[in-house]
Amino acid sequence: MHIGQLIKQELANQGRSVVWFAKQISCSRACTYKLFNQPSIGTDRLLLISNLLGVDFFKVYSAELKEIRKLMDKK
Repeated sequence: MHIGQLIKQELANQGRSVVWFAKQISCSRACTYKLFNQPSIGTDRLLLISNLLGVDFFKVYSAELKEIRKLMDKK
């Protein structure tokens, strides 16, 4: 899972621009593009982005945790 890419994809799905997104999260465009390349994001920022885009990105982490636990249980 690459959370930055998931956010970028969701932004595109909603037809929103990077400029709009950057303004909403109080970040420069350059910072926003760096965010898209990050495999992980702090919880405060992820909460802000989840609320902004109306997507619970924390569920992505929960689903990954469940998969890891399934694999661990099989061992």
